[in-house]
Amino acid sequence: MKYNRILLKLSGEALMGERQYGIDPQRLAEYAQEIKLIHDKGVQIAIVIGGGNIFRGLAGASNGMDRVQGDYMGMLATVINGMALQGALEDAGMQTRLQTALEIKAIAEPYIKRKAVRHLEKGRIVIFGAGTGNPYFTTDTAAVLRGVEVEADVILKGTRVDGIYTADPEKDLTATKYDTLTFEDVLKKGLNVMDTTAFTLSQENALPIIVFDMNKPGNLVKVCDGELVGTTVNV
Repeated sequence: MKYNRILLKLSGEALMGERQYGIDPQRLAEYAQEIKLIHDKGVQIAIVIGGGNIFRGLAGASNGMDRVQGDYMGMLATVINGMALQGALEDAGMQTRLQTALEIKAIAEPYIKRKAVRHLEKGRIVIFGAGTGNPYFTTDTAAVLRGVEVEADVILKGTRVDGIYTADPEKDLTATKYDTLTFEDVLKKGLNVMDTTAFTLSQENALPIIVFDMNKPGNLVKVCDGELVGTTVNV
């Protein structure tokens, strides 16, 4: 495998499958099988999941809710998703640990960098929940932050689109896909890869980002093997 240690970022919406909200057990099982393919090849895997399928702080704030309160609710949603993915991965025969930025002793370990790295070295999959533990920061930022902290080789952003395009391919049929981009290219072209905080943190630490279609079977193992899948953003 090209990458020894990865940080896989999944959106909460990805777990909905064909549903309008919540968690689709079928989609969870499919993701677990994709992750197992790279786990069996010795790749060390850390995962951050969003919470948009359950609750999104920004949406709550736009409806009059206190933004800080809403963001904490969103963090708890990511913990629920983390628990669901943990169950699916363990059902598929993998050892996992769920670590959270907010202390919830009954269900997860508190996030401790040294512990997380040790789990990865032992072949356990580490799921990071509750974002950064701070309001006003997205799970994209949490993914890059954790990736930098545990010294991941790459951020893999699994989406329903097979890379970064010149425009939204679901709205513009003439949009064309980029195979590779530099961080500077993304900024100049105004492309939407991650939120600004996450993207800047990745750029400052020269941590590459690969955006790919997680819903296509076999894509994850291809990315980890160095095949040109999706779009790679690098220095």
